[in-house]
Amino acid sequence: MASTTVIAKVLEEAGYHVKMVPLDNAVMWQSVANGDSDFSVSPWLSVTQASLYDKHKDQLDDLGPNMEGTKLGLVVPAYMDVTSIADLSNQAAITITGIEPGAGIMEAAENALQDYGNLSGWELTKASTGAMTTALEKAIANQDEIIATGWPPHWMFSKYDLKYLDDPEGSFGSTENIHTIARKGLQEDMPQLYQIVDNFHWTSEDMESILLDMNEGMSPDDAAQKWIDANCETVDQWLNE
Repeated sequence: MASTTVIAKVLEEAGYHVKMVPLDNAVMWQSVANGDSDFSVSPWLSVTQASLYDKHKDQLDDLGPNMEGTKLGLVVPAYMDVTSIADLSNQAAITITGIEPGAGIMEAAENALQDYGNLSGWELTKASTGAMTTALEKAIANQDEIIATGWPPHWMFSKYDLKYLDDPEGSFGSTENIHTIARKGLQEDMPQLYQIVDNFHWTSEDMESILLDMNEGMSPDDAAQKWIDANCETVDQWLNE
């Protein structure tokens, strides 16, 4: 939502009429591949959406990463004296606070319970993302121990001082990037728009500042405009490179 809203507002300021269509991941890939959508700035590669990429890669253009260094993992407050999953013993009542069942990060966390012998007997709680962040907020307010599933970009990294636990067994996979994909023919049909979309590149910290504003009640449009107004040089590079 944040990245789509930002690039949409930038394109509107450049004179384009933009229609944002929220779609599930599989439908989004199909829509771009079919030419029903012009582009998307949300695909996670090369692991999370690898099967969708393999299915549609010949029917669309991959413009490469618009955000680099995203990853899944276990996070803890910085005040906790632990740095690796392999070092966990009895912290946080031997509980990992998770999110919705079926989410990719929950599958990875289940893998970690099997991959690390020191996690024998540990519990992975299943709830909602909102319940996880509420538990995190409560624990930090009381300086309690908590181990939670985490992924950037997320507003919690802007609001709290968190750290990832090292994952020597690789249960959560490697670092990923968020890519931009476009329909075949977009470059020929709208070369200037294509160039702007291709130039679009920012950091997880950029997105997290928008997500934090949204979490605190700001609308997606207002949060995106606030970021654009504060980052004119970056936006100018997208428009003029």
